Amino acid sequence: MDFKLNKITLSLFLSTSLLCAATQTITSIKYEGMIHISEAVAKQLNEVKIGEPLDPIRLDKTIKTFFEQGYFEDVWADQEEGTVTFHFKEKAIISKIELKGFKENDEDAQKSLLQIEKGALYDVKRIEGAKKRIVDALNQEGKIDSVVEVETQTLDNGSMSVKFIANEGREIIIKELRYNGVIGLDPDEFDKVVANKERDFMGWMWGRNDGKLKIAELQYDPLRIHDYYMQFGYLNAKIDAPFVAVDFNHYEATMAYNVFEGDIFRVSDILIFQDTAVIEDQALLDVIKLEKNKPFNIKTFRDDAESIKTKIADLGYAFVQVQPDLRQDKETKTVEVIYRIVPGKKVHIRNVIIAGNNRTLDRVVRRELFLAPGDLYSSTNLKDSRNAIGRTGYFETNTIEEKRIDDETMDIIVQTKEAPTGNIQLGGGYGSFGGLMLSAAISDRNIFGSGITVGLNLEKSQRTSSYAFNISNPRLNDSDFSGNFAINNTSTKYYTYTTTSKGVSLGVGHRFDRYWSGYVGYNYSQNAYSDLSDVNLTQDQLRFFESYAKSSVMLSASYDSTDDYYIAREGMNFTQSFEKAGIGGDAEFIKSRSNFGIYRGLQKLTDFDLILRYKARFNYVTDSGFLPINERFFMGGIGSVRGYRSFSISPTLTDATGATLLSSTGAVQRNGGTQTFSNSFEMSFPLVPEARMRATAFYDYGMIGDKSLSEISRSSVGVSLEWFSPVGPLQLVFAKPLGQKEGDQTAVFEFTIGQRF
Repeated sequence: MDFKLNKITLSLFLSTSLLCAATQTITSIKYEGMIHISEAVAKQLNEVKIGEPLDPIRLDKTIKTFFEQGYFEDVWADQEEGTVTFHFKEKAIISKIELKGFKENDEDAQKSLLQIEKGALYDVKRIEGAKKRIVDALNQEGKIDSVVEVETQTLDNGSMSVKFIANEGREIIIKELRYNGVIGLDPDEFDKVVANKERDFMGWMWGRNDGKLKIAELQYDPLRIHDYYMQFGYLNAKIDAPFVAVDFNHYEATMAYNVFEGDIFRVSDILIFQDTAVIEDQALLDVIKLEKNKPFNIKTFRDDAESIKTKIADLGYAFVQVQPDLRQDKETKTVEVIYRIVPGKKVHIRNVIIAGNNRTLDRVVRRELFLAPGDLYSSTNLKDSRNAIGRTGYFETNTIEEKRIDDETMDIIVQTKEAPTGNIQLGGGYGSFGGLMLSAAISDRNIFGSGITVGLNLEKSQRTSSYAFNISNPRLNDSDFSGNFAINNTSTKYYTYTTTSKGVSLGVGHRFDRYWSGYVGYNYSQNAYSDLSDVNLTQDQLRFFESYAKSSVMLSASYDSTDDYYIAREGMNFTQSFEKAGIGGDAEFIKSRSNFGIYRGLQKLTDFDLILRYKARFNYVTDSGFLPINERFFMGGIGSVRGYRSFSISPTLTDATGATLLSSTGAVQRNGGTQTFSNSFEMSFPLVPEARMRATAFYDYGMIGDKSLSEISRSSVGVSLEWFSPVGPLQLVFAKPLGQKEGDQTAVFEFTIGQRF
């Protein structure tokens, strides 16, 4: 403000100096140094006119008007022989703007805080406004006494470089938190819902309360506690705003809530009122989870309202309104639950618009949708369509917008963001046995945007050499049928022998509904063994290592209701397959493989993108004539028990005395198992959300045996880094074996690119 007043004072001084020329008639007007305002606009703002005597008051007013436009650092005027010249000193343009020390990797937050774009004029007021917003944001995060400095530099081209440097203040730690008046509930349970919590002992550890004061959340915490009370029937609970006392000498705080609990209300009745009857009331009552004579629960109450809305929306009433209400009886301490329903009119889909798919063909997206032009609206079909698109793995994100046209029609807009599907897949690891392992494969899961997968595998490591080609189409001619074809030539050096395999496989699948699909396939391979270590094997044991041909058929069924191919946050998947070898060839066996996974995101419960995963695998094979060692099961590595080398967990061959057979190099002769079970518990959370990077803590446990599963068991714990890198999904695994036995081959680090997490 002082800056502007100085300019006004200057204009008054200049105007006064022109009093002597007041009687002169103005013959012309000039503008010098003016860029951001055109001369035509300047003439409209200018009250000094040609052909009139120079009026100092009008001149002063005009200078003020020009200055108030905000484009100029200084404005002044002079007069010579009837010509009035207005001089302008333009403000500098900001060509570079930075924020350091706070939200450096969050572009959206920086834009919101700075509100200054490149190309804007340097304005002291806007700079001060940005500083204030940054300090306020730091204060809201509990960082008191924060200071923001501004560094400016005039560049060679006359533009300005502006750098905001945030010096974060100290955080306030909640040393003590009291809840006065709490009787019916356990105050410790409030930690599940409130943002401000008392610091735990060793609060710096992950999973413990650090006690940091979150000022922005203080106004919402009483509401969260009140909502929690209403989950147990306390309809009239009152929670006062917290009293916070801060010790600025030690940056510690004590907090206290005054709570009035009131009485517990039980549900006396549940009533349905439909503005227009479109469904039997009983059909709606069947989806309601609240129970009569049980304490009222606000969370269940809300969920029931959504269930009713979904039930009616699935009948085509897209714009249905469900108006829940409560009618209390304070004498009996009961509450009537009322749902008033206004269904509106049935809605049909007018058009389906696909956007964001620069590479993927429209039809690849449309075939995953369960709604098409002319269809009756369905809320469930809309949700399942979104999940089906996510399961393809072709898109990083997808949303479906409902655009209302009128009371009876809407457009559906599918907005997608494509993910990299063509990549060079890498994998490998480093362990106590085998050293460095690397592999590579060139593939594209969505070649030319067609949804077809093509892969050329050129895998090479210290122990594996693989050359393979595969092509598969999940939707032949956009139908519910799928097909695949593959050829391979693989050589793998195990601990005491090397095996080579050349084969071909093909098959066809069919999708029965939106979740279930089946598959039937055939494969043929020629398999041979070499480099068998000098181990004293019996004649029966040598049979394991005979070259053989395998001719087999495979049947499988799978179920998948997950919402995303790579990072699922809801749903489950299950696959059961059977392979029968002996349709010609030498090998004769029946093999069963079962895989199960369930995923649950806890965003709604915790307000944090935490994902829980459970994965289990069970394999079983029976020898119906000849079961080669290559067809038996081994454990270890990614996909079973991490922390142990691939194929390293297995029963061993023994001599007549029961002793384990060893080669001359001391390697254990492993012969695989006929049954194996492994499972994993995982907890995934965001690490760097802007880079789509997550961290996952896991526990693996597996069992394997020849006669029973309990023969060998191993477990491990560890963490993995999951990152959608420019070359595809990358996973870095750091594992620690538990219960390690002598002779175990461990792998403390493994990585893979291109696989689902």
